[in-house]
Amino acid sequence: MAMFSPEVTGYIVVSGLLLALMMGAHIGVALGLAGFAGIYMSVGPDAAFAQLTAIPFGTTNSFALAVIPLFILMGSFATVSGITTDLFRMAYVWLGALRGGLAMATVMSSAAFGAASGSTIVNAAVFTRMAMPEMARFGYDVRLNAGCIAAAGTLAALIPPSILMVVYAVITEQSIGKLLIAGIVPGILTAVFYCTGIYVVARVRPDLAPLANLQFRWAQRFEALKGVWGILVLFTLIVGGIYGGYFPATYAGAVGAFGAFMIALSKKRITGKAMSEVLKEAAVTTSVIFIIVIGGILFARFLTYSGLVTTISKTILSLGGSKYIYLLGFIVLFAVLGCFLEPIAIMVMTLPIMFPVMKEAGFDPIWLGVVSVKLAEIGVLTPPVGLNVFVVKSSSPIPVTLGQVFAGVTPFILLDFLALGLYVIFPEIITWLPNLMSPN
Repeated sequence: MAMFSPEVTGYIVVSGLLLALMMGAHIGVALGLAGFAGIYMSVGPDAAFAQLTAIPFGTTNSFALAVIPLFILMGSFATVSGITTDLFRMAYVWLGALRGGLAMATVMSSAAFGAASGSTIVNAAVFTRMAMPEMARFGYDVRLNAGCIAAAGTLAALIPPSILMVVYAVITEQSIGKLLIAGIVPGILTAVFYCTGIYVVARVRPDLAPLANLQFRWAQRFEALKGVWGILVLFTLIVGGIYGGYFPATYAGAVGAFGAFMIALSKKRITGKAMSEVLKEAAVTTSVIFIIVIGGILFARFLTYSGLVTTISKTILSLGGSKYIYLLGFIVLFAVLGCFLEPIAIMVMTLPIMFPVMKEAGFDPIWLGVVSVKLAEIGVLTPPVGLNVFVVKSSSPIPVTLGQVFAGVTPFILLDFLALGLYVIFPEIITWLPNLMSPN
């Protein structure tokens, strides 16, 4: 029997959740406890304990979510195989001699590595250690240096395989395959925006990105192209397999992980110690993600069972107005939460309420998925809790402050919002490729 009305329970639970987060509780644990308490108060103890028993097993036993640990494993094998170094070397040779070329090389190689890692944090950490010393050696301003690395890391969330796309698909019950394919064009477009912005800054303020005295023969440039075969194989396996209908998206993780393992094996990078580290890293990262997802699902069940989702959705829709008013509210909500929470937590907290509203307002679910992922990823760049900013700061082999990194990512955040404006005006940028796919 319910102890409180849904409205009263909502106030109590949300207040408790915010208090727990301010006290430093893990976001997954806080969400789970809030969801359990909410179901207990609004529906009853039997329902609360039933959900607490069923959801952890049901989540970890989900066939759709099984792709997440496999994508993570693929990224770990790809890192061990040296794909990252090969990509940066290729971009370095082709772009390094241009104004801002080293920063552009970082963006493009980070975008390419996103096709293997699927994790923004991994991308940011890897390229901080690799690219920052090189840019610093040629006199690049530390703000531009750190900012482009932190921003480029977010490209991994758009270019498949993307863990966030899978989370969105599971929460909203959309096609994982179509969402992964939908991120390709926006991911490439964002990388082009970043490189264009870097070039403009380097032309206007040459002191921020001095022209590197690098000379490479055409033979060296074509030789460097040989290093990208690994990422091309992985990208073709995953995207080609999904788009061509050879296997569903849920199999793509296994195919990609095996492909990355074989590439590492062919390069003789797999040792007993390396294998142990790869498996350990994949297990730890997967566990952290699943704790957040389990807690988020518990919280979402509370919102659904208590009737709050229906009540809030009807209230928002009853306000009327253009559908773009709802989109503006959606963007503001993600932007505010992005200042404090990580992307997966934002999605599991907001989508159970906002997805029905946005769908009813007339937005395409696949288009909304890409926009949601992009908005959530902007949050890893914004203060005070920008995860990629902290990763760059902690991983940097050269001295850099948080203030310098936050200053460096500001132009890239503006470019992100410019790209979002294009997605709104021309939604076909996102929906074109997935609409060509056969129904799954």
